Amino acid sequence: MFNRKLRSTALAAALTLSLAACGSSGPANVSADSPSMWGLTGGNQANTQKSIDAWNTAHPDQSIKLDFFANDAYKTKVRTAIGAGEGPTFIYGWGGGVLKSYVDSGQIEDLTDFIAENPEVKDRYLPSIIKNGQVDGKIFALPNNNVQPVVLYYNKELFEKIGAQPPKTWNQLMALVPKFKEAGVAPFSLGGQSKWPDLMWLEYLVDRIGGPEVFNKIAANKPDAWSDPAVLESLTKIQDLVNAGGFINGFSSIAADSNADQALLYTGKAAMVLQGGWIYQGMKKDAPDFTKGGKLGFTTFPTVDGGKGDPANIVGNPSNFWSVSSKATDSQKAAALEYIKNGMFTDADTQTLIDSGAVPVVNGIESKLEASPDKGFLNFAYGLAKNAPNFQLSWDQALSPAQGDAMLANLDQIFLNKITPEQFVATMNATIGK
Repeated sequence: MFNRKLRSTALAAALTLSLAACGSSGPANVSADSPSMWGLTGGNQANTQKSIDAWNTAHPDQSIKLDFFANDAYKTKVRTAIGAGEGPTFIYGWGGGVLKSYVDSGQIEDLTDFIAENPEVKDRYLPSIIKNGQVDGKIFALPNNNVQPVVLYYNKELFEKIGAQPPKTWNQLMALVPKFKEAGVAPFSLGGQSKWPDLMWLEYLVDRIGGPEVFNKIAANKPDAWSDPAVLESLTKIQDLVNAGGFINGFSSIAADSNADQALLYTGKAAMVLQGGWIYQGMKKDAPDFTKGGKLGFTTFPTVDGGKGDPANIVGNPSNFWSVSSKATDSQKAAALEYIKNGMFTDADTQTLIDSGAVPVVNGIESKLEASPDKGFLNFAYGLAKNAPNFQLSWDQALSPAQGDAMLANLDQIFLNKITPEQFVATMNATIGK
């Protein structure tokens, strides 16, 4: 399995095509056979850079070439590169259906034996997290950063302005819309241009209304699984919220990659935003007065009257993961595995993650979280993940790439009121098994 070479010229061409590559580490030590790593801009970029810089300094003979790409651009780019056998040595992912597609096409290494030979690697992780890197009982990806539940963030000053509390039910959420509009504030920010933020609304509503079984049937490719009444009701509620003016004007042109959606929250343009745990890091960096000054609130997604889902269920990303390309050279694979074993989640790395406002996916960090100035949010996020009866991986990653793409495209049309819930369901039923 360790004898197939990655074509360096093709990789160089792939990197030239890049959309937002912004930096690499250890250029003096990087050779044509150095393992390559593609990471994401934003939340954990500085943490990843710091970890690789430390690794490259200590291991000049195994230096890693690191490049960063914006989230939306990366997802398209990496799938294209991997399909052509020209992906990076370290493949950054989310698990789920996309990971399975890489496994099915023989693009990534089976890490099961590596973990069996190095049990300390497996033991570092929270058990509920590591399972998301498995396909058919074998390990193909290992967590590389932090727990990322989707959270309802709110601006406390704006809530005080209208004398309201954060919503605990869907009806309360809808009742807040006219109150914030009357005060000249958008009830919700939304990075609709990026499309994937739309999905958080559907994920939570379907779970709250129908429970995790609804999506489990969809993910299992059960015929007509999208026709579940919980899906139709959720899509209807989304359009009810859109039609009530629940989202900021022009939401379809707001990009999440540029943090524009979270900026609307801390600048007082929007009262709330439903987003991942990762945006706390961005707000801590870009708006420290907002996060430190008691102006930021966070809570769970509201319940829905008559719903079957447990209110403690969460959606989001249990973590991001590293897989190792099966097309890499022997030396690239050896260096990648050595970094995974000894370069990740060092004491320094773990503390750097916590200092950035993130919850590492490792055991025994409770005292470090409690000592952090961000302990309010960190303990909240850690508690959500630790106590959730069900932690649903983001649907666009849990499904196959073809289904995920179709879902995001059609959900965008739902938010824009260009198709009906029934049309969405019919279209998505046709993707089952693809």
